[in-house]
Amino acid sequence: MTDGFRRSACRIPPLPARPLNDSFAAFSGTAGGRSCRITLARHVRSLYACLLILTWPSLSFAFESFVVRDIRIEGLQRISEGTVFNYLPVREGDTLDEKQSAEVIKALFKTGFFKDVRLEEDDGRLIIFVEERPSIASVKIDGNHDIGSEDLLKALKGIGLAEGKVFDRQILDKVEQELRRQYYSRGKYSLKIDSQVTELPRNRVAVNINIAEGRVARIKQINIIGNNAFSDEELIQDFELSTSNLLSFYTKDDQYSKQKLSADLERLRSYYLDRGYINFEIESTQVSITPDKKEIYITINVKEGEIFQVEQVKLTGKTIVPPEELVPLVRIGPGDTFSRKLATETQKGISDRLGEEGYIFANVNMVPDINQERKTVNITFFVDPGKQVYVRRINFQGNTKTRDEVLRREMRQMEAAWASTTKIERSKTRLERLGYFQEVNVETPAVPGTTDQIDVNYSVTEKSSGNLTAGVGYSQFQGIIFNAAVTQDNIFGSGKRVSFNFNNSQINTIYSLGYFNPYATLDGISSGFDISYRDTNTGYSNYVANYITNVFQVGGNWGLPIGEFDSIRTNLDYSNTKLKTTNQSSTQIVEFIDEHGSEYSTYSSSLGWTHDTLNRAIFATSGGAQRLTGLFALPFSTLQYFKANVRLEQYFPLTQDLTLWLNGDIGYGGGYGGGGNSVLPFWEHFYAGGPNSVRGYQPNSLGPRDSRGYAFGGNSKLTGSVELLFPVPFAGEKLKSVRLGTFVDGGNVFANSPELSNLRFSTGISAKWLSPFGALMFSIAQPLNSQAGDRVQHFQFNFGSGFQGM
Repeated sequence: MTDGFRRSACRIPPLPARPLNDSFAAFSGTAGGRSCRITLARHVRSLYACLLILTWPSLSFAFESFVVRDIRIEGLQRISEGTVFNYLPVREGDTLDEKQSAEVIKALFKTGFFKDVRLEEDDGRLIIFVEERPSIASVKIDGNHDIGSEDLLKALKGIGLAEGKVFDRQILDKVEQELRRQYYSRGKYSLKIDSQVTELPRNRVAVNINIAEGRVARIKQINIIGNNAFSDEELIQDFELSTSNLLSFYTKDDQYSKQKLSADLERLRSYYLDRGYINFEIESTQVSITPDKKEIYITINVKEGEIFQVEQVKLTGKTIVPPEELVPLVRIGPGDTFSRKLATETQKGISDRLGEEGYIFANVNMVPDINQERKTVNITFFVDPGKQVYVRRINFQGNTKTRDEVLRREMRQMEAAWASTTKIERSKTRLERLGYFQEVNVETPAVPGTTDQIDVNYSVTEKSSGNLTAGVGYSQFQGIIFNAAVTQDNIFGSGKRVSFNFNNSQINTIYSLGYFNPYATLDGISSGFDISYRDTNTGYSNYVANYITNVFQVGGNWGLPIGEFDSIRTNLDYSNTKLKTTNQSSTQIVEFIDEHGSEYSTYSSSLGWTHDTLNRAIFATSGGAQRLTGLFALPFSTLQYFKANVRLEQYFPLTQDLTLWLNGDIGYGGGYGGGGNSVLPFWEHFYAGGPNSVRGYQPNSLGPRDSRGYAFGGNSKLTGSVELLFPVPFAGEKLKSVRLGTFVDGGNVFANSPELSNLRFSTGISAKWLSPFGALMFSIAQPLNSQAGDRVQHFQFNFGSGFQGM
């Protein structure tokens, strides 16, 4: 009995040193004529509790309830009494019975603050004895290299294992399990983790996690057993997992991952199902590791089955649109080898077509009827269009700078109209093509409480559409380029563009001011103007005809959309050109000045047609653009001439990462009217060679030459390119602003009409980077048929200016 208290004396044997589970035992009985409540530590073995009861014959387990007139808490060190009282399910005046006493103990253990709780009663006073869990004084991690300590400690803090937190052994066990999972996913199966918990004064502990990462276990072999139709190499070539190769140090494809293996097994299954093996099965998969945990062997047992042919294809259900419109969408037919891929494409094609009519939730199911004896399959595409839905609202989110009207005028899907998947996606593409947003996403949630309405929600991530720049660039053709520019492509969020530029290089000094409004009218008619002044001294190029020009130009432009993908553009311009010779000017230039003078006023009109189906303005992967332009110097100009140009480009997506880009450029110019001033001035000649033309040859160096051997350009031009484009391998989203390519270029310029026998060709590799400082392009090219006198340049780059083929 303790001074001031009458307490029941109960004694229990000592508990195990380290509890192994979270169970606790509460016993009630009588001792010395008073009721007694004893609670064992929460972490106690069930077996130990049973033995304790069997060896405790003196206790009579009969609990006597009582009215709590006071509550006292003993054993607190860091935790306040108020905190404990907040968790207690009993208050003064309550009757405490056996059930409630168990709830009290359970509530206190649930807080995680205590490792032992004991209840006693003395004349109606409830006394709660607690033993606090220790606090964590420090957490230290040693031996980790693959996972940074800073990231690891941050993650540990998020789950409660951090300095100042209450220590819980269970949390430490979970940390060890998660560490093993992380390292196993990296192929380090020889991992060893040794966690040490050191007791410190004032009920504190220091946690040390020692990690021995070990070496990465590499995939030594992948075996497929049971395959007769295809070799192991054919089946494994599309796997994400692989045996070690030259790029494995970067791709990590030789490190085993359960998730990657599951994906590869699905690829294997698809490979067979796309080739008619309907009964293909993966019977088992074994993954074994050598005793030293350094090498992994994967064995896949398969059963191929037989090839099945398609005997009949049916289209049934409620097709909505005329069947003759759906038949061309069926990609698989009688006599074909069964292919799940083609069947899936058929399902998608039909669903998309119904989506154009407002049935965006249409469901097209493929029902195969397999004849095992004849090795044939009848395919039925069952069409369930669902309900026709219309759009209630179109909402925009994320456009904090750009006005809603700028986005809304790009919409091809209208509110209160039947929903069309094609129009919704086209609207998304048009938003992406504005150039104001880094990312555009669209969702079509159903309107709550309705079955025939949806909202279309576009979320955008804005990027800076305005630039105030001053910098230095370099071009192998123009040399060092000093530039300063104030450009706002989306001024005040209105979608209008205003720009002022200053550009100074060895060859050109340019001042320009421009304005463009893409929606001068609600119908999408655009308008704008440009004013510029340019000084050009070609003598610094060392290989282009030498002359000096000073050109002042002012003009207006208008654009008229004539369809979703087509537009017409016209310009009216006035330019004043002053021409000067240098010591290196050729006979052709001197004679031109003698005949036509040195100052020229040109009033020109140009007309252009564009058909543009590119999916993006920058780094497109599908679609194309065809541009036809014609420029005419009006009859009252100093010189009467014309220029016509056709540019074609098309992107073909081959795979998710590979894109084939074809482009061609054809130009022709000359004088008209038959008079003495009917001539195409030499500064309007076409040029070829260099980064945006035929790579591997110096810029503008191909074609006719003047009397001094410098490139003089020509009246016609023919160039083209075939390029295979792809992102930086294995970089994912990290380097999405970089695009690589391998190409074959061809072309030349000619004094009159093109001569195919004089075309120059080259091949090489290229890289294009939209850096924060400007567009950077470089290429390494090898001319294939250079001739004597051609200026070859294998490595070419351009920084600080735009480039084609983006």
